[in-house]
Amino acid sequence: MPYVNIKITNEGATAAQKAELIAGVTELLQRVLNKNPQTTVVVIDEVETDNWGIGGESVTVRRRAGK
Repeated sequence: MPYVNIKITNEGATAAQKAELIAGVTELLQRVLNKNPQTTVVVIDEVETDNWGIGGESVTVRRRAGK
């Protein structure tokens, strides 16, 4: 039973986009690793940009600085 956890910042991914990610990851695991799509679990966690850091800065700060 594959378990995939996708973490993205909460910057407006739509329900349709998230559904496409879930379907695409499930299909990829089936095609590449022959995993059963009925037992594949995909979880999308949306993280506040204040709680996601890169290079010692939060994503919020990086976005403000244009990085």
